[in-house]
Amino acid sequence: MTPADLSRTVLHAVRRAVDENALRAPVPARVRVERTRPGGSGDYACAVALQLAGDAGMPALEVARILRERVAAEPGIGRVEITGPGFLSFTLDAPGDSDRAVLDAVREQGSAYGHGGALRDEVLQFHHAREVRAAVTADAVRRLVVAQGARVRVSCEEAGEAEWGLLGVTVDAYGTPPATPSAPLTPIRPVPAGATAGELLERLGADATRWGLLRPASHDRAPLGDELLVQGEANPLFRVRYAHARARALTRGAAALGFTSESDAAPARYEGPARPLLDLLADHPRVLLAAARHRAPDRVARQLEAVAHAFFDFHDCCSPLPSGDEKPSAAHRSRLALAEAAGTVLAGGLSLLGISAPAHL
Repeated sequence: MTPADLSRTVLHAVRRAVDENALRAPVPARVRVERTRPGGSGDYACAVALQLAGDAGMPALEVARILRERVAAEPGIGRVEITGPGFLSFTLDAPGDSDRAVLDAVREQGSAYGHGGALRDEVLQFHHAREVRAAVTADAVRRLVVAQGARVRVSCEEAGEAEWGLLGVTVDAYGTPPATPSAPLTPIRPVPAGATAGELLERLGADATRWGLLRPASHDRAPLGDELLVQGEANPLFRVRYAHARARALTRGAAALGFTSESDAAPARYEGPARPLLDLLADHPRVLLAAARHRAPDRVARQLEAVAHAFFDFHDCCSPLPSGDEKPSAAHRSRLALAEAAGTVLAGGLSLLGISAPAHL
């Protein structure tokens, strides 16, 4: 069971409690679960009972008891405890199962890992100015919400630059269309870039231009200097793409040594430098959904930076490839599975930003 699965399980328990009239409170759009902090109980915890207590007119401990009854019997849940003023703490069935579930989900879904149907009932209409950052941001937001199941139409105040197409931007209509009840007009208005698409493409190229426009929050100025082209770890874009390329190189190296990762093996729970990386991969679906809901592609960029940083920490301490006369072992296969999952998540995230992920750098 992944954190996303656990979140859906708890949300389903809330809905059941409301439907059965055991709980009178609005059902939240989502439930956040987090890995238990050091010294805490169980694998994951959430504060949903405390959030619902006020609307339910009940003590948080009583809300927690109602939800515990409905979660404890679900597949994959080993134990549910109530701690503190009403926190729910979850212990999953077998050590390593949740870790393996994350890696299996990434392997099965590929670059679509983290996509879903949370926005499938939404019809959206975005409108932006004739300005390159607004156009690129609207395009990235379109990609994010479509990945969560929404239907989208993008319009621009007037015809844009011909070079927008080289940045992967498409516009469905020009002029200001009327808002409709099913698709109210949502403006996309980041701080302007201060340069044209043609100028940025000539100086930076498409990938660095998109990263430079999307990485800062929309209310911040976009730094668009030559530092975006630096081939070094001080450049976050290079670091993200290099982490992806390095993960792909590990797969090629393992094949040359005659072994592959084995997701069907039963690895021990990942700890040490592997733990932060695996937690980030497990959290990736939540980040993508939040970025789509808040129309914030910068959240995806920051997530990719964090994954790349954790990947290199893991890679430098726990090599997925044997060295010298060392033979490939189950540990190497497990590490390779984690490295490959990181590469897949980095490629998928870059794709949502409209940026390429080369296998060689």
